[in-house]
Amino acid sequence: MRIFECTRCHHAAFFENTRCVHCDAVLAYDFEQDKMLSLEPMAHTPPSNQPSSIYQSFTDGQKYHLCQNNSQYGVCNSAIAEKNSGQYCSSCQLNELIPDLSVAGNLAAWQAVEQAKRRLIYTLYQLGLPVNRDKNGLPTGLRFAFLADSIGQNNVMTGHDAGLITINIAEADAPFREKLRVDMGEGYRTLLGHFRHEIGHFYWDILVRNSKWLSEFRTLFGDENQNYSEALQRHYECGPVPGWQSDFISSYATMHPWEDWAETWAHYMHMIDTLETARFYGLSLDARISLDAETLSTGSIAVKKADFKELMAGWIPLTVALNSLNRSMGLKDPYPFKLTSHIVQKIEFVHRLINN
Repeated sequence: MRIFECTRCHHAAFFENTRCVHCDAVLAYDFEQDKMLSLEPMAHTPPSNQPSSIYQSFTDGQKYHLCQNNSQYGVCNSAIAEKNSGQYCSSCQLNELIPDLSVAGNLAAWQAVEQAKRRLIYTLYQLGLPVNRDKNGLPTGLRFAFLADSIGQNNVMTGHDAGLITINIAEADAPFREKLRVDMGEGYRTLLGHFRHEIGHFYWDILVRNSKWLSEFRTLFGDENQNYSEALQRHYECGPVPGWQSDFISSYATMHPWEDWAETWAHYMHMIDTLETARFYGLSLDARISLDAETLSTGSIAVKKADFKELMAGWIPLTVALNSLNRSMGLKDPYPFKLTSHIVQKIEFVHRLINN
């Protein structure tokens, strides 16, 4: 994620900000223009005494309205050009179901879930990946359902099905998520990680299934036609095969080729987003991918078109530094992964697929 700025006072701004900490301008991200807007409410027109719901940009006077999930619930920080009639931003319009907001705690959980989802959508747009069925001519569009467990009902399962990504909002609760991580023997479990994993399943259907990439996918990941239910049961009953670390990025990746793919896809997204952030902070660590002035101004992800070897040359020392910094603070490693040559081959496959 890159660093933005308030266009009113040029102070640094961040992706989740709703106000400039320096000049107090309203900040809102516009997905369509890929920029952070600095806004002020337009003066109301008498005889109305109600504040205007229309905002104008400090830089060019263009008019905007806040995404409805921003103005009504405070779970979004996006704005939409007034010339566009939609009530929801490019991220929120993908929601099919949201939690029951009459239940205590659900609004706060939804806010955390939406924050992770917006980061996901930002990266998808930066990479030029198809999202919308109508805009991109997809057989099925991307949708989201954010649900909570209910007494007397089956627990909500986080997963993907034909373009619909379901997230159990209990994952927004850090103690709950940490308990699951420990119980399942995972090294890493985050809300953003869930989104990046499940979106991998969506893009397998869109980009790999019945494509020229399928044969190479099977060579690297295995045959996806093996019975998924049986593989799932075997994984939870027997665990991963001994020595799995040499071929798989996580123990869950050993379960089935689809899960290996989704875990690898998520890992690639972790990698490119972290590298982009590092470069905007000037953290080179012997990395060889540079950001020129044009890249900085447009916000393009430099690593998208980087040579993969250069990408890895920047990634490895950065992860070592990240782990060392956390250890200096008495915290666990944020990057508990080991990359073997086979695992790197799989990540490189994702890189080539996205770039083509």
